[in-house]
Amino acid sequence: MFSQRATREVSICQTPPPNMDYRNKLVLAPMVRVGTLPFRLLAAQYGADITYGEEIIDHKILKCHRRINEIIGSTDFVEKGTENVVFRTCDEEKDRVVFQMGTSDAVRALTAAQLVCNDVAAIDINMGCPKSFSVSGGMGAALLSKPKLIHDILTTLRRNLSTPVTCKIRLLKSPHDTVELARQIEKTGVSALAVHGRKVPDRPRDPAKWNEISDVVSALSIPVIANGDVFEYDDVERIKSATGASSVMVARGALWNASIFSPEGKVSYEAVKGEYIRKCILWDNDIKSTKHTLKEMIMHYSCLELPEGKAVIRSESIADLAELYGQKEYYQLVQSERIIPFV
Repeated sequence: MFSQRATREVSICQTPPPNMDYRNKLVLAPMVRVGTLPFRLLAAQYGADITYGEEIIDHKILKCHRRINEIIGSTDFVEKGTENVVFRTCDEEKDRVVFQMGTSDAVRALTAAQLVCNDVAAIDINMGCPKSFSVSGGMGAALLSKPKLIHDILTTLRRNLSTPVTCKIRLLKSPHDTVELARQIEKTGVSALAVHGRKVPDRPRDPAKWNEISDVVSALSIPVIANGDVFEYDDVERIKSATGASSVMVARGALWNASIFSPEGKVSYEAVKGEYIRKCILWDNDIKSTKHTLKEMIMHYSCLELPEGKAVIRSESIADLAELYGQKEYYQLVQSERIIPFV
């Protein structure tokens, strides 16, 4: 049924991960250029139980080799030729980090998943991204109209991996269509299903349809993770009550203030930014990703035309950002304690 390449590599994932419990969890949503290691650890620090990485295309991870970064203590998947870090993780998050993949091919998805499965808690297939780069490649929301391909991808992963497999979808044109697709997905043996309460044409300003997530919850026996319009900690109980969902996924609410996951209430936006910068320093985060995340935070609360925004835009390195946010001494301390091993 599968190519020789796929079956030969099945033995790669032999170490069963800890059982992943998807019930009654707070979940950080996958967010492109945001969900890198520092932000995932930031969300977990404030109370996120499960943290999704940003979507990574299968073609991209297949160009990578796995490398232990002894300098910072991470596990890196580095693109051959460019040496760019495509995915970075660490032991601290191994039991809660979900690797989200964009794919349109079952065998390619399996081969990609086998590269990372021993370093993550679960593999998730993106079936909801409406962006052109994803849909044009037959990935993301393009899969919603291809139930046979969805079945092939998910069953291939389930049969060949010991790592839990999940997927994330959007609402279809009618509640009936969404429920029927969700039922077909459940039959593949996935551990959970995340449902974004918007349809593909909907924009972020359009209200999430919690009632249609409720229809999916009622039809399935596996945990359903509800996603959409969770901006305060109190919204967690509101969406659970409205949908009956086991768990709740948070995207923009977490981006704007990651302490949304804390039952003790949000801490200040400034304090969250400071913690984020410190984690970016500690884990040597990519400057483009760091700046993108900071700009998204700033635009929600303020404006990029003000001094802080302009300074972030001008910054060319993590050192520049450390100085801007009063973390220069911490940056120097981290750098001084790093010992480059002899090769």
